[in-house]
Amino acid sequence: MDKNSIVKAEILSQALPYIQKYNNKIVVIKYGGNAMINEELKMNVIKDVVLLSEIGVKVILVHGGGPEINGTLKKMNKETKFINGLRYTDDETIDVVQMVLAGKTNKDLVKLIMQRGGNAVGISGIDNQLIVAKKHECDDDLGYVGDVDQINPHIIFDLLDKGYIPVIASVGTDEEGHTYNINADTAAAEIAGALGAENMILVSDIPGLLADKDDESTLIPLVHVYEVKSLIDKGIIGGGMIPKVDCCVRAIRQKVKKAVIIDGRIPHSILIEMLSKEGIGTMFQR
Repeated sequence: MDKNSIVKAEILSQALPYIQKYNNKIVVIKYGGNAMINEELKMNVIKDVVLLSEIGVKVILVHGGGPEINGTLKKMNKETKFINGLRYTDDETIDVVQMVLAGKTNKDLVKLIMQRGGNAVGISGIDNQLIVAKKHECDDDLGYVGDVDQINPHIIFDLLDKGYIPVIASVGTDEEGHTYNINADTAAAEIAGALGAENMILVSDIPGLLADKDDESTLIPLVHVYEVKSLIDKGIIGGGMIPKVDCCVRAIRQKVKKAVIIDGRIPHSILIEMLSKEGIGTMFQR
């Protein structure tokens, strides 16, 4: 008997309880960062998404596309301007954001899923007013940068019921029809909350929350929502991690069972998180 076959069979048997746990449950995956740039990692994410769908998980893929937007603006000789980490989005830039996210990036992901044998439909937050947006309020005017005002999830339920993987670009519109660029983490959290998802997974290019940001061996595997303020006060959660953690907390408070930040640079990190006892990254729970 081939030892490799035995090992593979053992791995599958160990995954069975998790397959049963997630069968017919909604899981929202936010995809971005380095895992979206590296072609090998991108294919790993796509394979994971298709496999989960094939075993009965109702997968929703929410995506950004910052690098693609930057590349398109550069080709247009349009300067990319950031204020406190957020892209200043004027009239011309929001047209590019919509074109790239809801067009090229979205449809490229749909094609990849279909090539791996999955069934996917690409939409954006504009479709059927899925994401009703409002202008992001802060001290600096960021133009057409928006926050989520409301989620209308009917179109997602329709697609899931028909067996499709919804692939959602993170743009939305307000009641007057203005288009807004929405942070993909925020969009994923609000969609997960509106759907009562079993799990929300933020696929990023960091290992998770670290006790020492310069030492990956200090990964914190579990954080309860009530611990977050203390971790911010201690400086353990800071900088760009604050908005990511806020999204996880927001999702949990909207009845999402758990939210996880995982490292998309690790091959098949989504499967490791969902179908193994060990998991991966940092999990947030009530």
